Amino acid sequence: MSETKDPQQAADRPTSAPPAANGVDRFFRISERGSGFGREIRGGFATFFTMAYILVLNPIILGSAKDKFGHQLDTGQLVTATALVACVMTIIMGVGGNLPLAIAAGLGLNAVVAFQLAPLMSWPDAMGLVVLEGILICVLVLTGLREAIMNAIPHQLKQAIGVGIGLFIAFIGFVDAGFVSRIPDAANTTVPVQLGAVGRLTGWPVLVFSLGVLLTIALLARKVKGAILISIVTMTVVAIVINAIADVKSWGLTTPKLPDKIVAAPDFGLIGHFSLFGGFAKAGILTAVLLVFTLILSDFFDAMGTIVGISAEAGLLDERGQVPGIGRVLFIDGAAAVAGGLGSASSNTAYIESAAGVGEGARTGFANLITGGLFGLALFLTPLLTIVPLQAAAPALIAVGFLMMTHVKHIDWDRYEIAIPAFLTIAVMPFTYSITDGIGAGFLAYVLIKTVLGKARDVHWLLWGVSALFLVYFAIDPVEQILGVK
Repeated sequence: MSETKDPQQAADRPTSAPPAANGVDRFFRISERGSGFGREIRGGFATFFTMAYILVLNPIILGSAKDKFGHQLDTGQLVTATALVACVMTIIMGVGGNLPLAIAAGLGLNAVVAFQLAPLMSWPDAMGLVVLEGILICVLVLTGLREAIMNAIPHQLKQAIGVGIGLFIAFIGFVDAGFVSRIPDAANTTVPVQLGAVGRLTGWPVLVFSLGVLLTIALLARKVKGAILISIVTMTVVAIVINAIADVKSWGLTTPKLPDKIVAAPDFGLIGHFSLFGGFAKAGILTAVLLVFTLILSDFFDAMGTIVGISAEAGLLDERGQVPGIGRVLFIDGAAAVAGGLGSASSNTAYIESAAGVGEGARTGFANLITGGLFGLALFLTPLLTIVPLQAAAPALIAVGFLMMTHVKHIDWDRYEIAIPAFLTIAVMPFTYSITDGIGAGFLAYVLIKTVLGKARDVHWLLWGVSALFLVYFAIDPVEQILGVK
């Protein structure tokens, strides 16, 4: 999850650096950046504990979805995959990019994989598209096209995409926890959803979710570090107690009960299970291309904002507001997407929660060695991590939705040429349960309004090309009928 900040220099940036204490200090430039080993270690721990919720949330999001053939991914294997990729790529970012910037499976990106890709193909096919996404991002970095594509899309429309994904994620949380449910067609009503299963909240699991939401927002309001993780752990304990003393018919995918053992060997069963081009055969070339584009778009700009924001907060931007070693950093971020697909953990990206580590004093990639090491330790704690019921983890989706929603303030609602496309982007995503549809609606509206206002030349040619693809995407049924495909 990312948050774009204005470039700024940190107040505590040293004017002259003390000599390096040893080789590690020199390599990571710890003293040069005004930090110390103690601050880097504390920062590494802080970052891990503020983003460790992904070890629970990513398996729940991916594990709750079925692919085209009705298959679901194993929760234990997903925990292993999530922890392994986060461990490896966080350490690589620390050593190669020398920034206190942790990497893990991206929220929003995993929603695209689970609810957009998987229903159209097999899980290996979906992960193959993630690998392709990462490869294309790396190519864009190497060719310099990443900045060109980024500049083609209006900044406020990028903000709207993040807001729309946030609402989509929150809606998934409400539905998966049972707080909102679909009204059966037999009800003969045009209202699609309702409160609870019968128009009101019933059952202990929904109570756990409701209390979890209240706890999470209270902790966020108090600006407690690790608020999301604290809420997940607390409500998991509450759920275990309730499950032990109450008659609960079903918790859904995961029943909260103490495991027979806490430590177990990691299950690497999902590693390497991907098909690079299988998705094109299952979903069709046009649909697969648009899905890959959606992944690129979500990952592309989210990572850029996060990298700049964390670097600025750490006082690492140069006089021109540039991130040191930005080429390496962007390439590693693209490689993280590839690694996520190879490991079946969904696309991995830089985390804005790294700001917690910066707040504790981290200024170099040495902090990533700590964060990555803790993710590595989590590989052996799978039994403990798989007792978390969805109702205890879903409040995190509501919290993340809120955090992503805050970007709506950057949109100029008085300018209809950007406000209407932004609104459609935001609204269509949750209402169609589709991130792709929201982005397409926003792009088409933007191009149309610019054209009718006589400002067609303001639209970048890349945006014209992408919008043309989306036009075919939305009109695929009549197009296929005209062409005699069906």
